[in-house]
Amino acid sequence: MHNVLIIGYVWPEPRSSAAGSRMIELIELFRAQGWAVTFASAAALSEHRADLAALEVPEVAITLNCDSFDTFVGELQPDLVLFDRFFSEEQFGWRVERACPHALRILDTCDLHSLRDARQRLLKAAQQACASEVEKQQQGPVAAAPDQLFAAMATDDLAQREVAAIYRSDLTLLISDFEQALLQEQFGVPPTLLHHCPLMLIPTATAQPPFEARAHFLSIGNFRHAPNWDAVLWLKQQLWPLIRQRLPQAQLHVYGSYTPPKASALHNPKQGFHVLGWADDAHGVMVQARVCLAPLRFGAGIKGKLADAMACGTPSVTTPIGSEGMAGELPWGGVVVDTAQAFAEAAVALHEDPALWLQAQRNGERILRERFDRQQAGQALIERLLALRANLAAERRANFVGGMLRHHMLKSTQYMAQWIAAKNRPASGA
Repeated sequence: MHNVLIIGYVWPEPRSSAAGSRMIELIELFRAQGWAVTFASAAALSEHRADLAALEVPEVAITLNCDSFDTFVGELQPDLVLFDRFFSEEQFGWRVERACPHALRILDTCDLHSLRDARQRLLKAAQQACASEVEKQQQGPVAAAPDQLFAAMATDDLAQREVAAIYRSDLTLLISDFEQALLQEQFGVPPTLLHHCPLMLIPTATAQPPFEARAHFLSIGNFRHAPNWDAVLWLKQQLWPLIRQRLPQAQLHVYGSYTPPKASALHNPKQGFHVLGWADDAHGVMVQARVCLAPLRFGAGIKGKLADAMACGTPSVTTPIGSEGMAGELPWGGVVVDTAQAFAEAAVALHEDPALWLQAQRNGERILRERFDRQQAGQALIERLLALRANLAAERRANFVGGMLRHHMLKSTQYMAQWIAAKNRPASGA
């Protein structure tokens, strides 16, 4: 196996999102094996996208619902095709299978989109019963158990599409072991179709200022990501006022890519609430902060901002949603809480107590060391891919549901795409 095609839902932006960092990690892992990697995407070129040429990775612009992709992939003849999120598998999976039937088809979920969507719907449902915006922002993080999440997801179109894409793929990479357990135990997805692949170890920052040399709180995240925007709103309207009651001189620096006007409008230096937008160097601002705040009320996957915080030696305060899938049985690198009052108290305690702060920092270092060993995770993935490649025919026979879905359900996507492609062709003989 030496030729890899990655079909990106977007162009990777490692400085904007954890998903972008994840993609670069996979590319670097494949390149380290000596495999050629081509990255293709139908998305518009983005301002903060990675320099793939520096990794010797060709970039190819592809078009949705166009037969030109068939020619491209047929000529490339990849040994492995990685679909970045299930949307890419829906659009291009049947084309890859038709042109390259023996290529491994791997789905990287980044996070389970249907899980994030279900939690967002549960939060909105709870907020709809509130009489005012103030009451809405008093709602805490979604605390639904796995069986409750399954009930919210099972009849939803997004979950059905995502799980169908998992079955159609030869292997699906999951960044969170919570999501792997959810799929296996609640949805009945066979373990043979799933692989837990965190690959989120961020190299520890070389210079980590001590407690006394740090100042202020920090929050960071891509504003286009709905959980991050919700977290900023909760901070502004509920959490930060509680912290400032205890620490009247406290300052919060809010960073994030693609800052919309509605976020900039929250900037209020008199309240110590500074919306600073894009950070050229996320680690550079993180190592200067004393405490990272990540009040996520819904979401999925693993939170890159919290991995960054641990790598920078910056203790964090977050929710069970934020810490999910990261620490296992290890103590958190800070404090995990599920109410606004507890969040504020934990933030103040970490900001003011050097001993508590130092222990939290050490906890974060242990989590990275024991749970996110990049070399171990990378080796396990490569071994899984090679074993799958060597036994591909038998694995596909065993996945009867996947074959059935490809035969029936995917036909609708295929025929619709072919109809659009035919419709878009210029008329001849006019």
